[in-house]
Amino acid sequence: MTRTSRGYKAWLPAERWPDSSRIEAWKPLLATVTASMTLLPAGEGGPGPTALRELVSGIGTLTGLTPSLALQAGPPMIVLGSAEAAEPSPSEHDMLPLHEEAYVLRIAQSRDNGSWYAVLRGGSERGLLHAVFHFLRLLGTTTTGPVEQEVVETPRNALRMIDQWDNMDGSVERGYSGDSIFYRNNRIQLESPRIADYARLLGSIGINAISINNVNVHHEETKLITSALLPEVARLADLFADYGIQLFLSANYAAPIELGELETADPLDEDVRSWWARKAEEIYAAIPDFGGFVVKADSENRPGPFTYGRDHADGANMLADALAPFGGRVMWRCFVYDCHQDWRDRSTDRARAAYDHFKPLDGRFRDNVVLQIKNGPMDFQVREPISPLFGAMPNTNQVMEFQIAQEYTGQQRDVCFLVPQWKTYLDFDTYLKGPGSTVKRIAAGEVHPFVHSGLAAVSNIGDDDNWTGHHLAQANLFGFGRLAWNPELGAEEIAAEWSALTFGPGTPAAAFVQELLMESWPTYESYTAPLSVGWMVQPHYHYAVDVDGYEYSKWGTYHFADRDGVGVDRTIKTGTGYVGQYAAENAVHYGSIESCPDELLLFFHHVPYTHRLKSGKTVIQYIYDSRFEGAAKVEAWIERWKKLESEMDAERFAPILGRLEMQLDNARQWRDVVNTYFCRKSGIPDEHGRLIYA
Repeated sequence: MTRTSRGYKAWLPAERWPDSSRIEAWKPLLATVTASMTLLPAGEGGPGPTALRELVSGIGTLTGLTPSLALQAGPPMIVLGSAEAAEPSPSEHDMLPLHEEAYVLRIAQSRDNGSWYAVLRGGSERGLLHAVFHFLRLLGTTTTGPVEQEVVETPRNALRMIDQWDNMDGSVERGYSGDSIFYRNNRIQLESPRIADYARLLGSIGINAISINNVNVHHEETKLITSALLPEVARLADLFADYGIQLFLSANYAAPIELGELETADPLDEDVRSWWARKAEEIYAAIPDFGGFVVKADSENRPGPFTYGRDHADGANMLADALAPFGGRVMWRCFVYDCHQDWRDRSTDRARAAYDHFKPLDGRFRDNVVLQIKNGPMDFQVREPISPLFGAMPNTNQVMEFQIAQEYTGQQRDVCFLVPQWKTYLDFDTYLKGPGSTVKRIAAGEVHPFVHSGLAAVSNIGDDDNWTGHHLAQANLFGFGRLAWNPELGAEEIAAEWSALTFGPGTPAAAFVQELLMESWPTYESYTAPLSVGWMVQPHYHYAVDVDGYEYSKWGTYHFADRDGVGVDRTIKTGTGYVGQYAAENAVHYGSIESCPDELLLFFHHVPYTHRLKSGKTVIQYIYDSRFEGAAKVEAWIERWKKLESEMDAERFAPILGRLEMQLDNARQWRDVVNTYFCRKSGIPDEHGRLIYA
């Protein structure tokens, strides 16, 4: 396996079109490139030269053509094909000012002589880079020659961020794709070409920010903000800047203590505040466009302001004040809860924690603090409701955080395309400012007047040749970038685009993979924890089934199954009151067993096994049926995949088959353990008489 392998190239241009007629159809458009002089020399850094280099390289890979190059004065713009035909008939949009990351892409045919031309213009060089990658996506998904079209795009979300959970020893927390591409043996791997190649992948899908180390910042990672390592971090920042991506670091809240320079990290202590101010000055001297800090504090035994009797606003504002003179931001994660709960105490509810901690602090955070809120109130489960905190603090900047790494959704061994799940969150109406207060509008800063907003996600890449362990897991990284840029895109549209780019447009493999992706999330859900009750996984490992694995633990992740029923009562009248954290419309909707959606039933209610779902099935029969159906679906995928062997390269066919077979083993184990567990608990047999080990 090499950097030229198909898996390594992912969705970017990787091989020449086999259809010579398609090359001939595009040749008049692709043979000549006229570029702004500011984009040269192409060997220098920055998004502009990168845009020109990517365009010429992509054309060469797909067609074998080496375009001739001409120069012109003017703003960031590239004209392909007949520049003469483009000049007399400029589009209205070519003359309009654009947001710096926005672009215009126009493909047209001269009315005078039939010459084809394309105009790519950006609001800045970053916008032009986005235009180039859009054009390459068009080339990668077309089966015909050029078609007249005009696209004007501005990113919906200002911040589109990837969080790496990489450690300097080379490990990746919740990493399922090999070791870190950034670190090995407590040093930065500056010599690795994979880092620039990763920046290229992220740039191609519109990502504009990255944090390069784990939010659980250990001793060695704390040193990333010291003079010993800042020059190397600056070189990484330059690599990502070439693709329009700003670099952040996860910061250890107790860094002054960890580095042996102070005896306290109290955010109201003047020595601590001065220490961080000096540290910020040192960082920005090395990295002038540094984005800021990502911080996990007072969560899962991480240090934070609670140690000193302070709150999250005190802690975040101390860091924000240090970064403010340089334009830096503090991404303050809201994953804060009591991780030492007593399972005997039924009044305690981990799901309430983020809202209870942060809602009272609304309006107290600085303008350069951004709360980073997980999509659900628990922890990236296969199904859970939207976090009630998101949008509930109208005077505090917020971003929604997703997890591309499939910690609880198959760990990149099982196929689970997460874009449909993310769409359910983004399209959800919170009603926090009346009807239409959807999560996607809140994230885009359209509901509340946020200074900073957007989407963030935990990365799923490692040093495996194909980046993500499972070839098909690349679709989640691709999908997050596309959805962060434009949350109106449909899940099926994104699946189709990725499948065509990866397996070739119009191929049997692409058609089947698109279908498989769209079936994968409901299939994974159908054989794992039922009806959003969550967890049921082996503690700490989180892949294999263990129904009671967390049931009597300190982590607050309970399903409360007994002989009569299952689920968590989170109602106001008889439960934990969690449902009251939502706006009234959603609180009423979820709080009633009659109106609560079946797919979320066990998250909000403890119900008898004989409770009838809206489908007419009882809960217990739904559990049995869905487990059998999920395993059967994976079996069917395998048989269909095997029929594609003659259509596929061996490099991808065999590994994907191996992963599907691994998934089938997992699905069968989940099926048998979950069905047996609930049959023994309830004493109610499967009405179809299938094999259950009761």
